[in-house]
Amino acid sequence: MQMIHEEVRKFVLENFLFGDDGHGLHDDSSFLEEGLIDSTGVLELVAFLEQTYGIAIDDDELVPENLDSIRNVTSFVERKRHTVAAS
Repeated sequence: MQMIHEEVRKFVLENFLFGDDGHGLHDDSSFLEEGLIDSTGVLELVAFLEQTYGIAIDDDELVPENLDSIRNVTSFVERKRHTVAAS
């Protein structure tokens, strides 16, 4: 889980904060409320997650509970990976 956390954080820093040190980015910072990621950014994040972790994200899973913070994304990817592994 730590690896996913670090990879997601790195992706957000490089793609949405453009290399900023990210000191203000906390694990539970809302991407949308903080203005870090817009709707296009969500699609970029989804593409990254699908490619990196070999998961498919359905339209009904594109909700803040899954994708609106580093903590939420990390937990979501873990759940998806367990579901794929169990299949």
